Amino acid sequence: MGAIGAGIAALGAGIGVGMIGSKATESIARQPEASGDIRTAMIITAALIEGAALFAIVVGLLASS
Repeated sequence: MGAIGAGIAALGAGIGVGMIGSKATESIARQPEASGDIRTAMIITAALIEGAALFAIVVGLLASS
């Protein structure tokens, strides 16, 4: 069951980062002058999601051991 949880965490992180990228691209298209701020916020948010997903994957894999 731990491997299933790790897979779900990876899937959730992929969907989350994809949504961040699409919304950031849409925001930059609407307001090109704010592209630097939007890009910075996007990178920070993506890093936080990846960190949480990595933690969930490790916990899931350790639970299956």
